Amino acid sequence: MPLSNNNSLGGFLTDAIMEETFRVLAERISNIVGTSWSFMIAIGLVLLWAITGPLFGFSDTWQLVINTGTTIITFLMVFLIQNTQNREAVSVQLKLDELLCAMQGARTEMVNLDTLSDADLARLKKEFERLGKENGSDSLMSMDAEMTSRRRVHRSDKKASSAVSAESTTEVKVSRATSSSDRKEP
Repeated sequence: MPLSNNNSLGGFLTDAIMEETFRVLAERISNIVGTSWSFMIAIGLVLLWAITGPLFGFSDTWQLVINTGTTIITFLMVFLIQNTQNREAVSVQLKLDELLCAMQGARTEMVNLDTLSDADLARLKKEFERLGKENGSDSLMSMDAEMTSRRRVHRSDKKASSAVSAESTTEVKVSRATSSSDRKEP
């Protein structure tokens, strides 16, 4: 989408070139910054800054260096991350749309769900819940309830296992104490 209101071909080409340049730059920087090496370099820079604290007497200028540097980097990274997320979201949406269009019997009106208002999405969710109930399940609600139930069972199994283990350990300690006190008496 062109950024300027200039309807001339030159304005469109300039906008297209700028958008493509930003896309390529954002992709490259995201790929570089997302590596373990970048993280290690950042850690190294923070450590270097911390070590130089005594040399500069922990002055305001010394603190301002790290504050300014991190603020600028964070500010710029917000735009790069948002650009990457936007492209990823569009890519995933297009892949899902392709799957919906390719499936026999799929409701192709679902292709444009990302353009619906929140109220329309809420109505659609209620419709799916109703359809799920008619088909013998509570749709999303039943899946959520089932997962919650499984987590609770898993937690209670862990607690029961821990309690049995603790009880067994206590019994072993008591029996050892009893047997050692039996030995000391004679």
